[in-house]
Amino acid sequence: METSFITLFDTALGRCGLAWREAGLVAVSFPEADDEKTKSRLRRRAPKAKEASAPSENIGKIIADVRALFDGEAVDLADAKLDLTEISEFDQAVYALSLDIKPGETKTYGDLARALGDVSLSRRVGQSLGRNPFPIVVPCHRIVGAGGAMTGFSAPGGTEIKRKLLKIEGALAPDLFDMFTE
Repeated sequence: METSFITLFDTALGRCGLAWREAGLVAVSFPEADDEKTKSRLRRRAPKAKEASAPSENIGKIIADVRALFDGEAVDLADAKLDLTEISEFDQAVYALSLDIKPGETKTYGDLARALGDVSLSRRVGQSLGRNPFPIVVPCHRIVGAGGAMTGFSAPGGTEIKRKLLKIEGALAPDLFDMFTE
């Protein structure tokens, strides 16, 4: 098995983390309660990962793009190199459809299920996105419930972070409460 690495980096939302191998990105972590919990989440997908002294060029670009997104820029991370070797075929298909959703757009779980050939797969699509090891990079935050409902976002901060990211990207308009939080 090839060597894997992890790194943590500061963003406007807190310290995030990445795990990767030469083949590409293995995992992304939103900020957890502390650095050890963030590293622990990353090591679920990269158990023997070493802490990197310097990220590769590909990983450095992902870090810069995540920071830019969290700073309020509508950034598309769809070109990030991902290591999908341990990802099921179904999940790969769901993630590929998710990567096609551009900043400022949303789709429903039903839309993705229909694209996979059967609207009854909606729940399975949601489960797949719940397992997404690449949140933000594979933009599961752009998938919403029927009628635009903010559902199914398992990252720390839950649907409030999902809503904030969609506002940054222009998929949702600011609302009255935003003027009290800025």
